[in-house]
Amino acid sequence: MATDTGRTADRDQGFLEQLNDQAFRRLGVAGTSLFALGVALFIGYILLVRVDYALLVEIIYPQFTFAFLRVIGIVVISSVLSVIAGVIVGLARVSRTRVTSSIAKSYIEFFRGTPLLFQLFVIYIGVPQLWSGSFPLQQFNYYAAVIGLTLNHAAYVGEALRGGIESIPDGQMEASRSLGLSYIQSMREVILPQAWRNSLAAIGNDQVILVKDTSLLTVLAIPELLSAFRQINSATFDAWTPIVLVAIAYLMITIPLGKVIRTLEDRADPATHGGDD
Repeated sequence: MATDTGRTADRDQGFLEQLNDQAFRRLGVAGTSLFALGVALFIGYILLVRVDYALLVEIIYPQFTFAFLRVIGIVVISSVLSVIAGVIVGLARVSRTRVTSSIAKSYIEFFRGTPLLFQLFVIYIGVPQLWSGSFPLQQFNYYAAVIGLTLNHAAYVGEALRGGIESIPDGQMEASRSLGLSYIQSMREVILPQAWRNSLAAIGNDQVILVKDTSLLTVLAIPELLSAFRQINSATFDAWTPIVLVAIAYLMITIPLGKVIRTLEDRADPATHGGDD
């Protein structure tokens, strides 16, 4: 009798838990659906009521087109350099030499712990004042933009790679060394490929953030997308038309970049390419 009572209680408890799960799921679906509907209605209102399409066509070329191409150029250069520098920083961070590891750690702490805007000002305003005469580089704002973005995001890439390296079991390094590989060969042939795969999502996310960080370059007097928005808004007092164009321009960069990153993740996943065979 007691056993039957216990089974009934367990069955009732399981039913209540299932009911709670279903109610929570339905609540989540309802909440997200309402949010998506609200966002869709807001976007529809902006596109149908607030956007001046005649002005939109007028400002696409040359102002926004040149700003868009300028941002892409800065992103490509900074992204490539930040990944290369980040790999070096990550390797230095896990170095067995304490001095090298400490310097890399200090670098990461500084560039992750201070705002990118501050770093851009240090490079753009501070560095030229170190010269007693006229600064030798013309249009230094572009150099400052690339240098600032590269140094800042190399710290994040380096830290992501450090986490990827430390996620590899120590036994793999010991096994590769026992096979006669040197430390450098072991890192290059065994550890780094796996660490890169493990940290690829974090590195890719950082590169998307790099694209959005180009919005700060307006303070360096670089005619990028937000600068174009401000000029058009000041001239026409129309905020939403250039805002929509800026949003589309950034999405045209970040969405394909996200797809490229997901493709690289899929290719690096041994489960989808028979890497465990």
